[in-house]
Amino acid sequence: MDRSMNVTSRRRALRILAAIAGTVIPLARGQTALSSMPELRSQRVRGRRISELIGSNGWAGAPSDVEMWRAMGISWGRGSVGPGQSDGPEDAMRIDKTSSAFDSNLTPALLANSRNGIASLLLLGYTPHWNATVPGDSKSAPVDVEAWKRYVDAVVRKYSAPPYNLRYFQIWNEAAGRLSGGLAQATFWHGPDADGNVKTTKPYERAMQDYVERIHIPAARIIRSYHAYVVYGGWPDQGGLDNFKTWLEYRSPVLKERMLDWVDYIDTHYLPVADLDSLYQQYVKKGPARGIWQTEIGDEFMKDPHYLPCYFFDFAVWALDRNWDNPNKYVSMVYHWDGYEPFRLTHRGPPTRTYNVSGQSLVVLNKTVNGALASFSKPLQFDRGVSGSALFSGHDVVMQVRADPGWQSVTVGELKPPASHNARVEFIDALTGTASAPDDVALAWRDGTLKVRFNVPDRVNGADRKSPKHLAYIVLRGVA
Repeated sequence: MDRSMNVTSRRRALRILAAIAGTVIPLARGQTALSSMPELRSQRVRGRRISELIGSNGWAGAPSDVEMWRAMGISWGRGSVGPGQSDGPEDAMRIDKTSSAFDSNLTPALLANSRNGIASLLLLGYTPHWNATVPGDSKSAPVDVEAWKRYVDAVVRKYSAPPYNLRYFQIWNEAAGRLSGGLAQATFWHGPDADGNVKTTKPYERAMQDYVERIHIPAARIIRSYHAYVVYGGWPDQGGLDNFKTWLEYRSPVLKERMLDWVDYIDTHYLPVADLDSLYQQYVKKGPARGIWQTEIGDEFMKDPHYLPCYFFDFAVWALDRNWDNPNKYVSMVYHWDGYEPFRLTHRGPPTRTYNVSGQSLVVLNKTVNGALASFSKPLQFDRGVSGSALFSGHDVVMQVRADPGWQSVTVGELKPPASHNARVEFIDALTGTASAPDDVALAWRDGTLKVRFNVPDRVNGADRKSPKHLAYIVLRGVA
């Protein structure tokens, strides 16, 4: 997939819990016995895993790439399918290639994904030049909708059947009209007044109606006829959520149907987790949609080394409190997993592929939060220089914290004093996975609360020059 949008203008907000001033409680060094705490023991694990949330654009290639995906917890891939009928309606239908130029073989990638337990999302798009309403523009609506339908039907018929058995298909990419960010037309959905200049292009007045009637509902009907699921085409973050809801609820005067009723998974791009909540409350909590995805996150946001681990930990905490009853209900896919820029997940070499900081941070997250997940509802009280959140991972409590240098603390309320079971605490660098020295972290009980005190290094791992923070995990082993 090509990407011409200027991502540097995307919002940088990351939802982090506000720091709450803490109180000082005397501490004992080293390990302390913790009880098996009936209120913690009684919480049943839900079976969800952090890797279920994590996907990537593109496909893993060599077996060594697959192993890196596994280490990072990537369980989904996303890619294009085509080229369809490139030169005219009499062409043979070609749907065996992928990538923006359709120069890579798709079928081996899908079969490899299946063998390795990686799910695949196919992106359906775009319009062949010979069928474009804007001459030569593949990002414009088709003149002949039947040609679009032939392409969609060929893809879904082939890849929903054995040996591929795919069930998720995405319709187009970032189709929108006038954007709340100021652009008159979206990058991937062009109308008759598109002239290639974002400053002089006039608005695409029929953007919504043409997309719903000529692209989305015709394709969605085909997808569902094969008992597969419709993934919306990824709403751009510059589009604005109010605008997105207008699109979702738009009822075609021709088809007499809403687009929303032909969407199984609502999909946005590059939004912070907090922005997803209004979509959940309005469209997922009681239907009609089955879940919320973001099929593109990351990109230049990953210049901030805290971005990905904060995003996915926050996403997990959010999902656990919003009826995460299906492993495919909530998914976010990194754009992109390989490349030459230092912020990508991996550097493709030569001589060999290696992890960049962002990729290593996913390895650490996947290794640290590697158990069945459950929501953690106990109150957390941080020192003024700390913020964070927590969840259960198997028998551990994992807190992700962002903190100033020096000694800091977090108090966990409403826990009974220790009884017989041993537990230990670790303070782990979220980017490297390095655990601090035993003397740099301690825990103690007092008056029914657990207090953890930890020493944040002077050389923090954050990139913010004005107010750098250290990102780490506090892991309470064996307390649940």
